[in-house]
Amino acid sequence: AGADCAAVARLRQAGAALVGHTNLSEFAFSGVGLNPHHGTPVNAGCAALDATPRVPGGSTSGGATSVAAGAAWAALGSDTGGSIRIPAALQGLVGFKNTQSLTPLEGCIPLSSTLDTSCAITRSVRDAVLLHEVLAARRVHLPGRPLAALRLAVPRTLMLDGLEAPVARAFERALATLRQGGAQLHEIDLPELDELAAINAQGGFSAAESWAWHRELLAQRGERYDPRVALRIRRGEAMSAADYIELGRLRRDWITRVETRLQGFEAALSPTVPLVAPPLAPLLTDDAAFFAVNASLLRNTAAVNFLDGCALSMPCQAVGELPVGLMVWAPALHDDGLLGAALAIEQALAAAGD
Repeated sequence: AGADCAAVARLRQAGAALVGHTNLSEFAFSGVGLNPHHGTPVNAGCAALDATPRVPGGSTSGGATSVAAGAAWAALGSDTGGSIRIPAALQGLVGFKNTQSLTPLEGCIPLSSTLDTSCAITRSVRDAVLLHEVLAARRVHLPGRPLAALRLAVPRTLMLDGLEAPVARAFERALATLRQGGAQLHEIDLPELDELAAINAQGGFSAAESWAWHRELLAQRGERYDPRVALRIRRGEAMSAADYIELGRLRRDWITRVETRLQGFEAALSPTVPLVAPPLAPLLTDDAAFFAVNASLLRNTAAVNFLDGCALSMPCQAVGELPVGLMVWAPALHDDGLLGAALAIEQALAAAGD
């Protein structure tokens, strides 16, 4: 590289001390966080609670681990389907995915130009606000609304399916705390979420757009790729121009319908991921287990990328429990209101844990 990418340049200009590069899933194409070339960092957020080495979450595996271990104050990364929020959730951190257009992608190797978002992992919502202001070169205008003034949706469709018991308990406990604090929680049906699997059955934007970028490299040096990543990229080879254009049309229609259902709410609440960090060892060698866990980890978070929305994951587990993420999310360009709501929610959860 002849110069910093735009996001790094903004951090450097703001005075950030850039302490190093961290490991991640190859080409940011995994929610698990494995890397067969350079090794996989063990989940630091779980290490003090459980002797079992657990997956770090991806794709920003090393970034999250560096923050959870105290080696860094924050970590820069990208979020295409959850690559910031998933490792934040699995390691007890805060991960904010802003509306894509607010932060620059110039100089970043793309996974999906339609979905990629430049953003960061931090230890608190306040730090997430600060990092976003630097990365977006804009001042966040927080509404300052108290918890009791928030009207929040809790979608029943898809995002609550198949929750592991620790996730279900932590999520319900968080909702109870918010209700006690006066927040107006409304369970809603969001049937559009059930359409996502069919809409993206051929691999979606990530497959089509990563294939366009990698096809020559795969032809020349395909044996050097992580086989699991190469397999997902190659799904884009079978997509036609008509398939890609139709995917864009379906997405625009889907966004319109979801935004209509979420009108009148400051944000929606969901578990960030439906499971706690699974043991690492089995996923290193078992492809079927890896792809099952990867799909599960990406299920909730990727919906927000398809929406072109904004979302923040914050920890909601009790002291002594494995990390669980609460995802606060909203449509595009509702970032400031979402961050304001997240601050109020974080304060309520912290008070309940005291």
